[in-house]
Amino acid sequence: MIITDTHTHLYSDAFDEDRKTAIQTAIDNNIQRFFIPAIDSETTQSMYDLEKAFPDNVFLMMGLHPTHVKENFEEELKHVEEELDKRKFYAVGEIGIDLYWDKSTLGIQKQAFKRQIEFAKDRELPIVIHCRDAFEEIFEVLEEVKDDKLFGIFHCFTGNLEQARQALSYNMKLGIGGVVTFKNGGVDKFINQIPLDEIVLETDSPYLAPAPYRGKRNDPVYILKVAEKLATLYDLPIEEVAEITTKNSKEVFGI
Repeated sequence: MIITDTHTHLYSDAFDEDRKTAIQTAIDNNIQRFFIPAIDSETTQSMYDLEKAFPDNVFLMMGLHPTHVKENFEEELKHVEEELDKRKFYAVGEIGIDLYWDKSTLGIQKQAFKRQIEFAKDRELPIVIHCRDAFEEIFEVLEEVKDDKLFGIFHCFTGNLEQARQALSYNMKLGIGGVVTFKNGGVDKFINQIPLDEIVLETDSPYLAPAPYRGKRNDPVYILKVAEKLATLYDLPIEEVAEITTKNSKEVFGI
């Protein structure tokens, strides 16, 4: 059994004291593939360091996170494009729109989102979408840019069934993490109406730890709780959930 974590911030300072131990514990529990999203230029070197420490397990993305789209976003986008031209990345991400923290930057968030979608299309890469309080705005952009080059993952999906189906219509897989284990998360009420072929697993560690660890640091090994919950919801063995979702991740990332 191989489990793939399609979205984890293992370079986060939350892991500074025990990063290698936390990752090795996950590897020892069959979690062998970690896809690492970028935040901004300040996280680039720590991502490279993580890849160097675990070259067989860590796969990097490059992008500008929407909450880090500030006045200097043009400079940050230049950094993203330069890094993409330097070496192999497996996705452009995480990118998107976040209106939870700051609605005033919606205009430049949209600009950055669209530009980075173009970066991905030009390089035949998937995108990994961050969406918080912004389904309408995200779908508006995707509707404008949709074509056969658009594909990727709708990270940390927290919408309803209708929104899930709309996300799938843009050739996105749904990234399902700890929220599916929350009592009031909502995702568990309908997710088994979505084919498992359209789903990938993620932790978003160190954030969004699943039950019963909610509120604590999300360790990479906790993705087992997400896989177990989906196994229950789909009435399948956890090994089959692992196999199908890892296959789905390979379809998206090409590895």
